[in-house]
Amino acid sequence: MTGAEEFKPESERVTRVLRDQIIEGTRAPGSRLVEREIAAELDVSRLPVRDALRDLVAEGLVTPRPRTWAVVREFTASDISDLGEVRSALEILGFRLAAQRRTRAGLAKLRADLDAELAAAAKGDGQAARRAAADFHETVTELADNALLSELNATLRSRMRWMLGQHDDFTAVAEEHAELYRGIEARDVERVEKLALRHLETSRQEAAAHQRRTAAE
Repeated sequence: MTGAEEFKPESERVTRVLRDQIIEGTRAPGSRLVEREIAAELDVSRLPVRDALRDLVAEGLVTPRPRTWAVVREFTASDISDLGEVRSALEILGFRLAAQRRTRAGLAKLRADLDAELAAAAKGDGQAARRAAADFHETVTELADNALLSELNATLRSRMRWMLGQHDDFTAVAEEHAELYRGIEARDVERVEKLALRHLETSRQEAAAHQRRTAAE
């Protein structure tokens, strides 16, 4: 591997760190993102922080403010409803195509995501369980093998990962993923569609409960 291939802009690391902190709730909705403070925290100049904040605004996770700061986006009930509607349309299609087109290699990757989620849920590791749950959904999109669907999901990826992290019953979500995995493995398209609809309703209820708990803290 050449030096040119190894090099990645510092802004990519800053973007990744801030994105993970926002999605996982380390940086709370509405909290300020000040260039100089983040630069000092991550030991970088202000320029890569500025670039990272611009990228996160484009991803829908950050709301810009004048000059040198921004805030973590506060998703309204309307935002969550809109995102849920779009997610429903994309995921029903994704799960159906995954059941039709899954490959042995794709199933192995999906199984690894599921195993990681089940193990994290069993240990009560919420952060790891949420990450693995989001990975599971992204792998389903890969199994669907539809370039346009992948492109649409890439556009919404950060907001989808945020939404997929809005749950606290890690075991229930992991168990529904296990059922979906078995349906995809069996190429049982009709069952997968029914399970996906049920899973979307579980996610909606879990997100609402999570939002209530977060507001009460």
